[in-house]
Amino acid sequence: MKSYQEAVQFHGHSCPGLAMGYRMTNAALDHFSSERAEDEEMVAIVENDACGTDAVQFLSGCTFGKGNLIFKDYGKMVYTFYHRASGKAVRISRKASFRAKLSDMQISSEERINLILTAPEKDIVQIEEINMPEPEYSRIFDTILCEVCGESVVKSKTRILDGKNVCIPCFKK
Repeated sequence: MKSYQEAVQFHGHSCPGLAMGYRMTNAALDHFSSERAEDEEMVAIVENDACGTDAVQFLSGCTFGKGNLIFKDYGKMVYTFYHRASGKAVRISRKASFRAKLSDMQISSEERINLILTAPEKDIVQIEEINMPEPEYSRIFDTILCEVCGESVVKSKTRILDGKNVCIPCFKK
């Protein structure tokens, strides 16, 4: 298991969001008795783009580049992990009672982080097994050159402008 300090090095700083993402991701890996995904053995669906998501990437091995990290912009600290070998999925969230407890406490950020990292998992994390279809494997798309700026662009992301295939930024100009 990777340490919290290693996650901090990856993320750039220590904060309560990273600590919570660290605990939640470790709970998922423990649930599946799984190691970090080397390829697409696991898929993570994250519902925010905040600090905790870096812990998801660092610990689980699910990344945008491999196509096994899916972002849904819901603004919720909720992560769903799908384990391909077992065909099972878990949805992990922070317990509302723990969030309320943290909100009521007049403590420093460091004390908050320490509490997140040391509290019993059952007190801070809600784990729910869910049924969901297996996520698609990542797809490889054809790449072409934008006929305006000359940069490579995935063909499916181009737009037609004056009969030319152009990237979205050139289309918007």
